[in-house]
Amino acid sequence: MTTLTNNASASTPALPATPLSRRITAKVIELGLLPILLVAMLVVFATVEPRFLSAQNLTNVGRQSVYLLLVTLGQMIVLLCAQLDLSVGSTIALTSVITALALSAEVPPVLAVLAGLGVGLVVGLVNGLVVAFWHVPSFMVTLGTTSLATGAALLLSNGAPVTGVPLSFSAFLGTGSLGGIPVPVIIAVLVALAVYGILYWTNFGRNIFAIGGNELAATVAGIRVKAVLVAAFVVCSVLTSLAGVLLTARVASGEATLGGSFVLLSIAAAVLGGTSLFGGEGRIGLVVLGVIFIGVLNNGMNLLQISSYIQQLVLGAVLISAVALDRLRARMG
Repeated sequence: MTTLTNNASASTPALPATPLSRRITAKVIELGLLPILLVAMLVVFATVEPRFLSAQNLTNVGRQSVYLLLVTLGQMIVLLCAQLDLSVGSTIALTSVITALALSAEVPPVLAVLAGLGVGLVVGLVNGLVVAFWHVPSFMVTLGTTSLATGAALLLSNGAPVTGVPLSFSAFLGTGSLGGIPVPVIIAVLVALAVYGILYWTNFGRNIFAIGGNELAATVAGIRVKAVLVAAFVVCSVLTSLAGVLLTARVASGEATLGGSFVLLSIAAAVLGGTSLFGGEGRIGLVVLGVIFIGVLNNGMNLLQISSYIQQLVLGAVLISAVALDRLRARMG
């Protein structure tokens, strides 16, 4: 009997192995072309422009990427819920003006920072409550808050930069370093680690993925969908306001025009990093790579003195490519 069983097992044909090309293609679809493109871009810029790999320039890339990273992490959380926040640019502007006004009035820096973060709290609450309880599409709600926040920033600043930011504030949060590492970079790394922990090690994070994957199923499972949506928008806006505070320290003034480019760039960086526009899918590691990709691309084009008009064309092409890749991932999935 044993002999027959062994013979039968020996005669069973083995399942054909997945072709290497198919496995590579599946991995590329999963991770995207981002890591390959980033390495290729680094090689090209380093070859064409010797200054690119200098310590000073790499530090500059790190500083410039911090603000986009903070906004993109917030945008990622909202995208994971299958929503969108178009108000991040105006939130940065209003945060900058409020923070600078508080500092110019000799309010203690800690309270001024809290006032700036309070802008994000209010904007996030408005966005989240209207989306969650009134069921208004998020792009319409955040478009409205964009207009409100921009108008408030212009009204409070009279359309001019708000000066009077203490040098100590700018020297620490804007250009300061600890152990040779820029303070904004340290803050961004800590925030990224905190967001990672929230998304992957807490019920709140798991609920975000569940809502983005299937909101109806999440509701049936007992998840408080409305509360999670409100919290997601609040976290996004508060992280955006943190970027606004750091930018205010960087430019040493409050600017009502600050942050206009962050809307499209944050969406592009998140989607480039594999965050789905349809919710429920995203990884922080790849999102960080998406931010670095855009930072390196901007820096390299600036070093090569490429026209700002051409840079806009390139960034537009990057955004379209990111959306196309997201659609391809959705179909393959």
